Amino acid sequence: MKLTNSAVPVYTVAGASSSGNIPDWVKNKRLKKGHDYANHIELLQDFEFEEASHCVRVSPDGDWVMSTGTYKPQIHTHYLPNLALSWARHTDTINKTFLFLSADYSKSVHLQEDRSIEFHTPGGCHYSLRIPRYGRDLVYDRSNTDLYVPSVGVNANGMGQVFRINLELGRFMNEFDIDVGGDDMTSSGGGALQGGIGVGGVNTGAVAKESHGLLAFGTSLGTVEYWDPRVRTRVATLTMPTEFGTRPEVTAMDFHPSGIRNAVGTSTGLIYLYDLRSPVPTLKKDQGYDYPIHHVQFLSSNSTTRAAHSEPKILSADKRILKIWEERDGTPWTSVEPDVDINCVAWCPDSGMILTANEGKQQHAFLIPQLGPAPKWAAFLDNVVEEMADDPNDPNAYSSTKSGEVYDNFKFLTQPQLRTLNLDHLIGKTNLLRPYMHGYFVAQKLYEEARLIANPTSYEEERAKRVQQKIDKERESRIRGQKKVTAKVNRKLAERILEKEAQNERKRAQKVIAQGGDDKAAAEAAEHANTDDKGLLVDSRFAKMFEQDDFVVDEASREFQSINPSTKVEPRSNLDHERGLTAVEEDMIDEVPGSSDGEDSSGDDYAHRKVDGRADRISTADYKRRPDKRKSKQKPAGMSMQVSSSKAGPRAGGRTQQDRSFGDRAAGFQPGGSRDRRSGAGGGGGVVGERTITFDAAPKKRTRPDLDKGRTQQRGGDRRSASKNQFRGM
Repeated sequence: MKLTNSAVPVYTVAGASSSGNIPDWVKNKRLKKGHDYANHIELLQDFEFEEASHCVRVSPDGDWVMSTGTYKPQIHTHYLPNLALSWARHTDTINKTFLFLSADYSKSVHLQEDRSIEFHTPGGCHYSLRIPRYGRDLVYDRSNTDLYVPSVGVNANGMGQVFRINLELGRFMNEFDIDVGGDDMTSSGGGALQGGIGVGGVNTGAVAKESHGLLAFGTSLGTVEYWDPRVRTRVATLTMPTEFGTRPEVTAMDFHPSGIRNAVGTSTGLIYLYDLRSPVPTLKKDQGYDYPIHHVQFLSSNSTTRAAHSEPKILSADKRILKIWEERDGTPWTSVEPDVDINCVAWCPDSGMILTANEGKQQHAFLIPQLGPAPKWAAFLDNVVEEMADDPNDPNAYSSTKSGEVYDNFKFLTQPQLRTLNLDHLIGKTNLLRPYMHGYFVAQKLYEEARLIANPTSYEEERAKRVQQKIDKERESRIRGQKKVTAKVNRKLAERILEKEAQNERKRAQKVIAQGGDDKAAAEAAEHANTDDKGLLVDSRFAKMFEQDDFVVDEASREFQSINPSTKVEPRSNLDHERGLTAVEEDMIDEVPGSSDGEDSSGDDYAHRKVDGRADRISTADYKRRPDKRKSKQKPAGMSMQVSSSKAGPRAGGRTQQDRSFGDRAAGFQPGGSRDRRSGAGGGGGVVGERTITFDAAPKKRTRPDLDKGRTQQRGGDRRSASKNQFRGM
């Protein structure tokens, strides 16, 4: 698949542009001899003719595609669910156009170049008849099974004719007489011969099959005549606007499904949109190449959901280009310009697939994702487009060269270009130069060497170009000096802000380089950096946040962790190096580490202490703030700590120690006394506060490694442990 250069992406799924950019004689040789031939994939098998294709149609049920081409004249029918050619047959003469008479391919009518009309069935040509004059188009009215054949030339009355064949009765009916201007293109009807060089004719026809069923026939005189098939009379005549003193011929027409609007294409490359209630065109659209318009169609979706969310569009085509534009104002939407002339266009309804018959060996298939999804028989193309498209609006996303400009491993050069490179002496003497049309294919490697010899300065030019590219890359990724952080508090926050500013500065540098690095872009980037992105560090409103201790961000707090759960918090000793504990706080922490019974504690995060005779709480984090102090105060080996309370029992006289005054308890304190400190009897055992902490020496237990090892082996046995911890049982 290849992306066409357009604002709206158009993918060439089948056709000459979808294959590699190599000549046919090289492609066939490579594919048939190499591994690539087995992996060569085509969307539709044999979707091509030996010389050219003339007409292509999609069946109403969407499962069949029929196309006609030459040479020899033949008909191809593809079954779309299988993506393969179903059958092919030859005809006696070249096919001009054809129509489906049934929902599938089983009934079709073909207009031949020798004034014959053939009816084909799956078994072959069912019936053939001839019409008096050469036909130009086919129109089929399903409501009354009438087949209308606009023709060229005039009858004895000097009027053009539209032959009418009733397929139900199987015979000709009275024809419609259309005013085509006679033989000399100036008189209106009378005195003209039946044939001649400048004879007029009825070029095309259309029927409003989804609404009122009105017939419209376009003539070489530049008029459109509307006929009512129920009464078989002319109801109105529409005249095209005059261009440069003459009226153009009408070459293509189509009705909107509502039946109110009508699109008319002319021989001068103009399309007019008409409202049947007014003879003045509502819109005029120029195709741009002055070629006759041979196809115009309203792209109306059968899905009400898609039709409600998309702007109505019109497809118009001449032999050079296919365009899709807005019906409302004629704004161009997208276009497709193949390398060969277009003969016919077929749109797969409710999809973005467009098939063409053209003056080339391969027929084309184009996919426009924004127009609609891929048809059901090629639904896999949607996934392919999504996987390929990095940027769907980038026309150079997949190909940096134009089609046919440079071949893979080959370069096309004309004879003057060969003479410039001093390679003209190799013509006819070596296989390195292969003649093709008006020039020669030269191996890419030979071309590069010859170009370097002919132009020695090309190396310096290429070197200067690459040096400039390297300089631009280094400018973008240049290592910039780290700005010094002058914040007194919240240094981490200041560092994060500086890092973000550095990232923004690198983005601005990339933008300047992308714009060419000119002075104007650099000045704009510098102005933006100085005005709009100063940051918090130089903002006077947030200056105190990095100077005063009242604005310190405590990263160890619960509030900060709940807002920033992914932030890595360093040990408290590193965070609070600016503030230390007082001597009183250190003593209180060492003497009162906490209560094991949890009787007076209000939570796990605090420990009680008394400072200056008042109760206070010390956070657990403060207690853990000085690991060196706590380590020096650890209890020695063989010592056990016991905590006793003065509330355990009454003192002498029936009064508890809690009821005594502080002076009485201090008077009863005897250092070095022989009272039992653990019981707290007899004046509290020399304890002043609410708790008594004593340390009793305990004998050190002697362990027997051999006995413990034996017990472990006896309990474990030869069984393997389910745990992955290799240190268990050691």
